[in-house]
Amino acid sequence: MENSKSKRGKYRMAFGLMTSLFFIWGAIVSLNDILIPHFKGLFDMNYTETMLIQFCFFGAYFLMAIPASILIQKVGYKKGISFGLVTIGIGALIFLPASWLISYPLFLFGLFTMATGSVILQVVANPFIIVLGPSETASSRLNLAQGINSLATTLAPLIGGMLILGHYNTPKEAAKAVEIPYLGLAIFTFAVAIIFSFLKLPKIIDTDGEKIKGNVLKFRQLRLGVIALMLYVGAEVAIGSFIINFLGEPNIAGMEEKSAATYIPLYWGGLMVGRFLGSAILQKISAQKVLFVSALASVFLLAITILTNGQVAMWSMLAVGLFNSIMWSNIFALSIDGLGKYTNKASGILVMAPVGGAIFPLLQGVLADMPAIGLHMSYILPLACYAFIIYYAVSGYKPGKGELEKVEV
Repeated sequence: MENSKSKRGKYRMAFGLMTSLFFIWGAIVSLNDILIPHFKGLFDMNYTETMLIQFCFFGAYFLMAIPASILIQKVGYKKGISFGLVTIGIGALIFLPASWLISYPLFLFGLFTMATGSVILQVVANPFIIVLGPSETASSRLNLAQGINSLATTLAPLIGGMLILGHYNTPKEAAKAVEIPYLGLAIFTFAVAIIFSFLKLPKIIDTDGEKIKGNVLKFRQLRLGVIALMLYVGAEVAIGSFIINFLGEPNIAGMEEKSAATYIPLYWGGLMVGRFLGSAILQKISAQKVLFVSALASVFLLAITILTNGQVAMWSMLAVGLFNSIMWSNIFALSIDGLGKYTNKASGILVMAPVGGAIFPLLQGVLADMPAIGLHMSYILPLACYAFIIYYAVSGYKPGKGELEKVEV
């Protein structure tokens, strides 16, 4: 009994520590939504060129997920966490010379470096949270951790908008505005890396350091889960990326950038509220059913956004954040459910899925730049992404016949 209590205590402490990582990468991701309109004006770019911010950031998830997974297998979870945090800090520091030189490519390199560190943290944190307790409540735990992530995505745009957005007399002044936020981010991540280097984490994943052979994509639920997760991240990031510009449209709200930025936390705040609520709801209702309802609601809200103008279009678009809330954790949990010893390797594949955040905002930017479509109608793209997630929640999550029978737990 004492050993069981001690084990639960260690798991709770480990869970609390892991949530700090979710907070950090949430802040990084949402700050991109502030950089997009800021750099669009600074470098006088169209939507497609500006979306290279998300392309470089989320492209790192595709390019670096497998190397990150290999790194974790070699050095272990604890050192991997410190390595990821330091990498994020270095990426943030690159913003300093980029602002001095007013160099868009150097800014993009800094974002790619920060994203690489974020990938390493996610390869560690997601499966770690999943196994910190019974499999039946895995989605609930991941939703709670994602709620902390959403707390960061709610607060960071408020702070970033106040520090970065504004009217500047020269490009040099505009470029300099990013220095304080990203220097502060670098200092914070370095400090957290030092703290983790002195902490002890429970060893709960037996395959840590063991090379698992075999193609994990042979599992149907995982193959389709990767697609569903890629489409979800693509839709979520695309909607967040265009909020300021969308609210600036004359037929929507006609807001200035700094005013529109105050609405970004409402979108990401919806994710925060939904994830904390989802953590409780998923104790009673299956992940598959909650995912279906959320994806269906997202399609409905985006249809309203596309077909209306003014306040109705604005608030229906922002409300999608609430239903986005549980999608990542539910798709992730359904994708690896029952995979046993393949869980870690499958998680490494799933962490590549956020490459959707590189592809779909860029594609929506291309649509928004087309005179025949424009920004308003370009929301048909994220709507189509959610339509596939409905399919995954109805059928795609089911394992192929006999696939899990010989899997060792």
